[in-house]
Amino acid sequence: MSLLKTLAELFLKDLGSQGSSLDLNSVIGAMQKLLPTAGGEVNLTQLVGLFTQQGGGLASMAASWLGDGGNQTISASQIMSVLGQSNVAGFASQLGLNTDTAAQGLADVIPAVIDRNSAGGSFLGGAAASVLGKFLS
Repeated sequence: MSLLKTLAELFLKDLGSQGSSLDLNSVIGAMQKLLPTAGGEVNLTQLVGLFTQQGGGLASMAASWLGDGGNQTISASQIMSVLGQSNVAGFASQLGLNTDTAAQGLADVIPAVIDRNSAGGSFLGGAAASVLGKFLS
């Protein structure tokens, strides 16, 4: 299973009834426009880099997702700061969601995906996407 598809499925699951009218391919397409990708797949290294280059609290937050300990939470407003308010608004508009709902969904799933694809501060190999299937059970 592709990491992008898994991320989209988690996003839809996080939205619950608010995402019931959305189809998976629309969410995948919107995420491809919003998040850094390479070869049509989410580039987690570049995604984490967006947080670490902000410095301060956001860099330590991203480090917590990569590490083996507890994960710090990120707010919807912090997600909009990192990804760009207009980018998140465009993502939300493409999906027919309000910006705050979309940002909160992203704030819920991005740290989880990074955490599940890393150990000891480094990203796991290609089998990591299949591990994410546990979220969907």
